[in-house]
Amino acid sequence: MDFNKLAETRYSLRKFSDRAVTKDTLNRIIHAAQVAPTACNNQPQKIFVVQSADALAKLRQSTPYHFNAPVLLVVCYDRTKTWKRACDGQCSGLVDASIITTHLMLQAAELGLGTTWVGSFDPTKAAKALDLPANIVPVAILPLGYPAADAAPAAMHTSRKDLAETVTWL
Repeated sequence: MDFNKLAETRYSLRKFSDRAVTKDTLNRIIHAAQVAPTACNNQPQKIFVVQSADALAKLRQSTPYHFNAPVLLVVCYDRTKTWKRACDGQCSGLVDASIITTHLMLQAAELGLGTTWVGSFDPTKAAKALDLPANIVPVAILPLGYPAADAAPAAMHTSRKDLAETVTWL
């Protein structure tokens, strides 16, 4: 699929079918994260593939926005492996994890699966559910799976600001 077409048709899926996601499919999606760029190629990402009933139940307590997806991908970064900006020490972890998350979402869409970027979750509860050490910081939860037969984009999905509002040419 043409990239722009993929980007235009991908939407936040909030209604999943119960169709299982195969290990091969998950591996293809995870590979997209593996090849994603990160600051200085430090690759600080940690991705948790949550799919067992017990693990899903625990993680779902950190957010109401899980949409009962059969898989939840939790994208984190290791604060000990991020690049730090020399002028102010700013950590690249959030940016790196965001790039990783975008790659995961787009690869899933190309394979016919849907995701929703969930940033509204309790990171303390998520870390506890996953038994994360203090150096691993959760950034996003991606409910992942195949769309339900009646799934559709939200009404605002195709609404875009005019480029003149978001782009400045110098």
